[in-house]
Amino acid sequence: MPDKHVFEYAVLRVVPRVEREEFLNVGVIVYCRGLGFLQTRYHLPPARLQAFAPGLDVDELVERLRAFERICQGRPEGGAIGQLPPHERFRWLTATRSTVVQTSPVHPGMCADGPATLARLYAQLVE
Repeated sequence: MPDKHVFEYAVLRVVPRVEREEFLNVGVIVYCRGLGFLQTRYHLPPARLQAFAPGLDVDELVERLRAFERICQGRPEGGAIGQLPPHERFRWLTATRSTVVQTSPVHPGMCADGPATLARLYAQLVE
């Protein structure tokens, strides 16, 4: 049996009006220090977004989610935050914020495969 490692994850949420505290789950971010894994996966369903938040600027939303992706990748395109060690990038990405893209509280688990865990959580929490 493969070694299991502690991992942490948070759900990416679209919160069009922060004061209403309504959200739509659109993605997941997973961090596993033992596997050196930090990755996000998201999808913006156009019909659901239109029904949930008519008039939402989808182009801006896409850019914000792409920023999460760039920071996870740890390349220069991720800016100063993208150059931090993976655990600091994850903490920065999952910090509490009052914007249209927010994360759920961070949850722990055990995994042996980062990409498989990301796919499973995405299927359970977003699709």
